[in-house]
Amino acid sequence: MTTPPKPKPKRNPPTPPRPEPITPITPPASKAPKAPKFPTAPTAPTAPKIPTVPTVPTALSALSAHPREPAPRTHAGRPENPVARARERAVVHRRSFLGLLGGAGLALTGCAGARTSAGAVSLPRALPSGAPPPGTRLAIASRTTQLQLAASGMAKELTFHVSQWPNLSAGPDIIQGFRAHSVDLAVNAGIPPLQAAAIGVANRIVGVAVKNRPQYVFATAPGSTVRGLEDFAGRTIAFSQGQAQGVVVLRALKEQGLSAGDVTLVPLPSTQFLTALQSGQVDIAPLGEPTLTKYLTQYRGDGARAVTTDVLDLLTVLWAPAEVLADPAKAAAVRDVVPLWARGQVWAWEHEHAWISTYYVRDQGVTAADGARIVAAQGRPYFPRDWSRAIAWEKETSDLMAAGGFIPKTEAEPLFDRRFEHLAAAAVPAAYRRP
Repeated sequence: MTTPPKPKPKRNPPTPPRPEPITPITPPASKAPKAPKFPTAPTAPTAPKIPTVPTVPTALSALSAHPREPAPRTHAGRPENPVARARERAVVHRRSFLGLLGGAGLALTGCAGARTSAGAVSLPRALPSGAPPPGTRLAIASRTTQLQLAASGMAKELTFHVSQWPNLSAGPDIIQGFRAHSVDLAVNAGIPPLQAAAIGVANRIVGVAVKNRPQYVFATAPGSTVRGLEDFAGRTIAFSQGQAQGVVVLRALKEQGLSAGDVTLVPLPSTQFLTALQSGQVDIAPLGEPTLTKYLTQYRGDGARAVTTDVLDLLTVLWAPAEVLADPAKAAAVRDVVPLWARGQVWAWEHEHAWISTYYVRDQGVTAADGARIVAAQGRPYFPRDWSRAIAWEKETSDLMAAGGFIPKTEAEPLFDRRFEHLAAAAVPAAYRRP
């Protein structure tokens, strides 16, 4: 028997070679289409920041602190330092100058103790007769009047008690004092009563003295190309709205047919004018004596010069809150102090050396020579029997300030309480009277 053959084992087919892995090629990601650009709405420009000029104790101390060191200037006479350039580019919004009254003063607008608004106080037609009743008190902010009455012996003629003599003189400080009921009577230039009325502080002028010569001269910065008033257009000018120097600037511009918009007014208190000139932060500033003479002595060799004008800071006024004058006792006290205020100024003029020693040397700390320069620049005081010229001058000032946007339109004539019109002139010799 035949044995069948064994079947051949099956062979597995050869494993084909494994192909090399292929790295896939990733196509570049397509870029998303850019969103179309739409013009953005312009942002409202922010108010330019005007760098603050360093404060100094007095203008005269700045002269000794910076002896003949004018700021670097370009060939055109303009300051090179960035702070000064920022000032030159800044456009000052005139209505913001009301902020110079100070945050505290403006905050008092809503206080319960604030003075009533202009026009809300009704005054009698005639002044009260007779002496102020016992216990009548006034707070009088006039350092010069206090010292004049004391040095002349006239203080004993006061018919009432002076509760205090606040050592305040700047218009904004006086306005704050009126609102806070801490000042009853004050002496200032003609501008503060307008400013007070513009923000609703009812007040009246009860005494008027007039000047017969300019008290301020425009000084130019070292290296400035300003030669005269005709060069003022486009320049930076130190400006203090709440002080006499501010109106001198506005009136000088008007003489040249210019307005506040034709120059850059740099808001500064007058105590900082000198520092601003020295550092080149302003081109021009109005200076009085003795600062003017000292400044020119130091900086004339560096190109500083004086630009004189015939612009007067005409008025010195004695003024009070209307509420004070509505009180018969206080009105009688104010009536009695007006003649003493006028006579005190006459005494100071006729006793020049004693006044310089009493006030300028001992109280203000200046030299006798500087005091003499100040007295000479001020000139003899005059007291008008008729206030018509003073009222017209105040109206012109109000119109100038309103046109520049510094205050709303304000009537000047109602500020003058003509019940007091004759008192100052009647109390002084004829040589000190004006028609």
